[in-house]
Amino acid sequence: MDKQQLSKDILKLVGGEENVDQVTHCMTRLRFNLNDNKKADKETLKNTPGVMGVMENGGQFQVIIGNDVPKVYNALVGNMSKGANAGTSTASTGPKQKRNPISALFDFISGVFTPILPAITGAGMIKGIVAILVAFGWLSDKSSTYVILSAIGDGAFYFLPIILAISAAKKLGSNMYIGAALAAGIMHPTITALLAEGNSSFAGIKVVAATYSSTVIPIVIAIWIASYVEKAVDRITHSSVKLIVVPTVTLLIMVPLTLIAIGPLGSIIGNGMSGGIAWLFDNASILASILIGGTMSLLIITGMHYALLPIVVGSMTTLGYDFIIPLMLAANWAQAGGAIGVGLRSKNGQTKSMAYSTGLTAFMGITEPAMYGVNMRYKKPFIAALIGGAIGGGFMGIVKVKAFVLTGLVGLPGLAAFISPSISTLIYGILGGVIAIVSAALITYILGFQENNAPQAAATSASTETVTSATTTAPAVTEETQAQDEQVFSPITGEVKPLSEVPDPAFSEEIMGKGFAIQPTEGRVVSPINGTVFSLSKSGHAIGLVSDTGAEMLIHIGIDTVKLKGQFFSPKVQAGTKVSVGDVLMEFDREEIEKAGYTTITPVIITNMHQYASIESAGRITVKEQELLFTAKA
Repeated sequence: MDKQQLSKDILKLVGGEENVDQVTHCMTRLRFNLNDNKKADKETLKNTPGVMGVMENGGQFQVIIGNDVPKVYNALVGNMSKGANAGTSTASTGPKQKRNPISALFDFISGVFTPILPAITGAGMIKGIVAILVAFGWLSDKSSTYVILSAIGDGAFYFLPIILAISAAKKLGSNMYIGAALAAGIMHPTITALLAEGNSSFAGIKVVAATYSSTVIPIVIAIWIASYVEKAVDRITHSSVKLIVVPTVTLLIMVPLTLIAIGPLGSIIGNGMSGGIAWLFDNASILASILIGGTMSLLIITGMHYALLPIVVGSMTTLGYDFIIPLMLAANWAQAGGAIGVGLRSKNGQTKSMAYSTGLTAFMGITEPAMYGVNMRYKKPFIAALIGGAIGGGFMGIVKVKAFVLTGLVGLPGLAAFISPSISTLIYGILGGVIAIVSAALITYILGFQENNAPQAAATSASTETVTSATTTAPAVTEETQAQDEQVFSPITGEVKPLSEVPDPAFSEEIMGKGFAIQPTEGRVVSPINGTVFSLSKSGHAIGLVSDTGAEMLIHIGIDTVKLKGQFFSPKVQAGTKVSVGDVLMEFDREEIEKAGYTTITPVIITNMHQYASIESAGRITVKEQELLFTAKA
């Protein structure tokens, strides 16, 4: 995959650089804040090679890439004239979209926590490694090596308010270094010692004792308020003295205000959230674990799992452990189990390969390839994965598995998170994950799924009228040959549509095969390939072809047009006719068909998709006869 070209395609399809207000990325997705989501070509993006999926959530426009997202992100930022500062752009060609408060909150949380994940997960992984070394007796907790390694692992968490201040300030469009200075001020050793003594005051106002190291909520609230103070001061200050006045006034207002009011309030909120989670798992552990384990994948799909990050980090720093991370493991491994179940049940070699490879990726902690590429594609495996996550989560709730460190990927590399003075927590964590995998795989295998692997689905499916109305047929492909890339040229002039917009589930759910639909602007169909006509319906509305390299195709003019019984259709070929690209196959009266109450949207699909790896769109929104429509990649 050419990352540079893919980044250019994505940037163009989200509406161009002028439509991008901010872009970040997580483990598998590019996360855009667009000035106008309607300017993005969502359907073309979905069909762009290298893009696994597209979704909108919390006001964000998310493009799912997979493991290569950092490389694509770097290439995308490099292609933007705003460069690395793309995330703080205010360029806009019009007013930004209004978002509801809940969407704005989720966007803010994800925007603050996503950039800092490498720092805290790297530190967490080091803490996990130290725990393993001590647990197996390979490192003494009295040695200086232990002290240094522990400091490396604890550093990011102890100074978490400073890291969060930088990230939150950047997200809010304020000065990151003023934010860092604010956090450093409330964490200064002198302030810490003063607060520990109690009975402190500032200008006669009592300062409430609080500890700010390793906290989350106080600094986030403080930076949010500071962003308004900084911008207000900036507006009323002459440009010649802004460099001095703006940071001075902002810090003089915000550090005391944080110590007097914001910090204590934030601490109460943070401790209340952590305490509430602890109470929930102490009193309804099994129910909570089943619910969270079973719905975690849905939260990940919507992006709402980022709302849990402050709770997880807060619990880890205030209680020393967290109950939610083990349930994430159950959900992730259940997605792996669903994909494995597909691999075990499928009779298609390509499907097996994809299922096993994405299952392994989910086992390592990255679930999007398995979820979007396999489980959600076949639907029932995704349901099985949700059930498996609930079962595995329920077991973890019974034995009360806890995570003691943040280790990044919640999968095999993150098992060190469960190591505590008692090795039983790790064992129970692994066992809960295995239960999730086995349950999801077994349920998937039992439920089964509909897999389109019939070579001549268009000619044999009972869900369509093509065969029942066909009067002329010829042999299609009598034996499978080694598939080759097949370029499919447009048979009709019109507007390109995704199959999902075709009002017939046989096409919209890709049961018949994969390809695109065209909304015709002219009433003529020409051959999209060099090959042979192997079927022609009596009503003239459907034409089956096979290319010289073995690609089997169906062109289906309109939906339910079989009911016209051939009226308004004029075939120019018959079964067995050899055709070349551009040869006229059919003429039809588009206006009369539509007057009769039928849509003329025309699916153009490859029906033997089991011989091809993917469909690669030519990226056209409108198309003329004989222009490249898509390529079936072998």
